[in-house]
Amino acid sequence: MSGSNLFGELRRFARTSGAVGGIAARVAGERMLGIKTDRAAHAEDLKTILGGLKGPLMKVAQFLSSVPDALPAEYAAELAQLQSNAPAMGWNFVRRRMSSELGPDWQSKFASFSQTAAAAASLGQVHRARLHDGTEAACKLQYPDMPSTVEADLRQLKLAMAVYARMDNAIHQDEIYKELTERLREELDYEREAAQMRLYQLMLHDRPAVHIPRPIQGYCTKRLLTMTWLDGRPLMERLAEEPPQEERNRIAEALFQAWYVPFYRYGVIHGDPHMGNYQVRPDGSVNLLDFGVIRVFQARFVSGVIALFEAVRDHDDEKAHHAYETWGFTNLTREKMEVLNLWARFLYEPLVEDRVRRIQETNDVTFGREVAEKVHAGLKRTGGVMPPREFVLMDRSAIGLGGVFLRLGAELNWSRMFHDLIADFTEESLVDRQATALAEAGVPLAK
Repeated sequence: MSGSNLFGELRRFARTSGAVGGIAARVAGERMLGIKTDRAAHAEDLKTILGGLKGPLMKVAQFLSSVPDALPAEYAAELAQLQSNAPAMGWNFVRRRMSSELGPDWQSKFASFSQTAAAAASLGQVHRARLHDGTEAACKLQYPDMPSTVEADLRQLKLAMAVYARMDNAIHQDEIYKELTERLREELDYEREAAQMRLYQLMLHDRPAVHIPRPIQGYCTKRLLTMTWLDGRPLMERLAEEPPQEERNRIAEALFQAWYVPFYRYGVIHGDPHMGNYQVRPDGSVNLLDFGVIRVFQARFVSGVIALFEAVRDHDDEKAHHAYETWGFTNLTREKMEVLNLWARFLYEPLVEDRVRRIQETNDVTFGREVAEKVHAGLKRTGGVMPPREFVLMDRSAIGLGGVFLRLGAELNWSRMFHDLIADFTEESLVDRQATALAEAGVPLAK
């Protein structure tokens, strides 16, 4: 590692360690010593610190805020407000980055290029441009020193998880950390993201309600991703206008297709379902954005997901135990499995009932928190579990999308949509489709 990268990591660590350490101290003080603190005020401070950072800690914060009971309610409420709005880098940075990626004459490759960022995210910022053939484009430029930033954040995340593990043994986090580490490092490679974007175009080519940007050949490098520009509005902005129920349903159905057609037909899932990653169009169709965090599953895992649904539907504990083992859970006692089944029944309930309904029958905005608290308490009581790596993004997507469906107030027959996807499922057909799509898109297999 170069000296400059090492110093970059040390600076990063110094900026974040106080914030994360503060959370750890306050959580420990409350849970172990009974010390009451002003968590709401500290959560506001934490949001300010993380919102000004460019790197995976902001993504981790968004992730934690979407998982029920992962953080105290005050922290979750503040962190949920974090969107991909990190302050943009200035024009001097943009000129240097574009010159290093496309050459000193880079501006001649565009008919126009906006000096002002159209959007700023955790790892890069987006500028609108136009090619000479009239194609409207979005250029995502990676921020400087991001590899060292990611490594510093991963060290900080490991420290924070270790502190939390000493306070709470319900979830053993070793495999979770390994999964987050691999996915975040992959996200640095914009050529990989371009391939994953092509993969999603292939998988969703017959779904007109979902729009995928197209990477533009000759304009992409490991630190520059140029893609076609998609017009759309942020989902929360449209929801603020209280659209009619029919439009809400169309949006929810499009999002269901965007996530679960790839999963059940190709064994692939988009692992980052937060509000900033989709836009809506006037006809209720959606734009799916940001393909940096993608998970490819073995057919056996997808088969296990379907088997667990059948176990919940049929109240079959033996099939449930087999499904968990298929996923990679080990050393499951009957007591631990009963606790996990609370979570499984909660997630699968809308798929079991063959009727039009909301994703959750109550209007509780803290989606699943009560169930999550029971699961958490049960796992602590029974010695905890170690979730397999594959479980992390699958659960993240289910909870993240469930929260979006809840906000939409969508009323759909979730069971019918699910059964349409799995009607002809076999492990062999998934393996064939997956191999063909990955090869055609040029997606490298994970290590």
